[in-house]
Amino acid sequence: MKIDGRSINRAKLQERRIEAVRRVQAGEAPTAVARDMGLYTNRIFIWLAAYRSGGWDALRARKATGRPKRLGEKQIRWIYDTVTTKNPLQFKLPFALWTRAQIRTLIAQRFSVKLSLVSVGRLLAQLGLTCQRPLFRAYQQDRSLVERWLKEEFPKIRARAKREEAEIFFEDESGVRSDFHSGTTWAPKGQTPVVRVTGQRFSLNMISAVSPRGEMRFMVVRGGVGADVFINFLKRLIHGQRRPIFLIVDGHPSHRSKKVKAYVESLQGKLRLFFLPPYSPELNPDELVWNHVKNNGVGRTLVHSPADLMRAIVGRLRYLQKTPAMIRSFFQHPETCYAACR
Repeated sequence: MKIDGRSINRAKLQERRIEAVRRVQAGEAPTAVARDMGLYTNRIFIWLAAYRSGGWDALRARKATGRPKRLGEKQIRWIYDTVTTKNPLQFKLPFALWTRAQIRTLIAQRFSVKLSLVSVGRLLAQLGLTCQRPLFRAYQQDRSLVERWLKEEFPKIRARAKREEAEIFFEDESGVRSDFHSGTTWAPKGQTPVVRVTGQRFSLNMISAVSPRGEMRFMVVRGGVGADVFINFLKRLIHGQRRPIFLIVDGHPSHRSKKVKAYVESLQGKLRLFFLPPYSPELNPDELVWNHVKNNGVGRTLVHSPADLMRAIVGRLRYLQKTPAMIRSFFQHPETCYAACR
């Protein structure tokens, strides 16, 4: 039910205006603030425009001071909706990510209003928008398949695993090169630090599988990961396992090969393979293993030889294997929490 502002005394109305603007600036969506406070969404943008024109005084009963506003509530709402729901390429802008410069250009084209980069940044902050590193998704990804996996396919796999008393594991492969590095270090201002590393390049491939209960199996190999290597990993995975394993993998050709299919069938139900939707690595908790190994292990280690690289990788993987709580945390990520234990 919407609240009629005419029925609220002046002091209370001022408090509501200020509260609404502060909540939006703190990062809440204007639509969510309006719904929670019983307001029309358009009213939120009117108050945001008034605040931009005259600060907090503009939200009080007395007349606001300062220069006249250059963007009204309708323009500000359009800017908010555009940045949060549109892609710059839709407006024939040269870059696929929103920047202050691109937003400034768009405002000038749309409303014939010229703002500085500082003013654009201030406007975005007032709208509760912050500069963030985006998550990239393959344009080939079929979102309908992802939704079906989350709502239908995986719940069926989970129910079947419960009936058959099977363990669910997620598997993935990744490679790491000797010249990979991450992190920062301290140095005098204006003097970029230099870390001496080998100019030679060599790499290793890793295979691992993790379960929502915190279990982990891994293997590090030199060379490519084909059907034979994958089968070797499967043998290690089922070794000593008393319960059947439901292994969830991506659609890599080695996973779908005739040789792998024949091997799985020979196990007579001890191991079953299930496939993630195409181009959907974000659904696989095992992807976070590689992020940890590369950024917290190899990327912060001096690597001079293949043996150094092997020690760095195996050491970090063994650390993870002995830390079930961290493995379980990989299933708490917003996009992988669907696979956590229930």
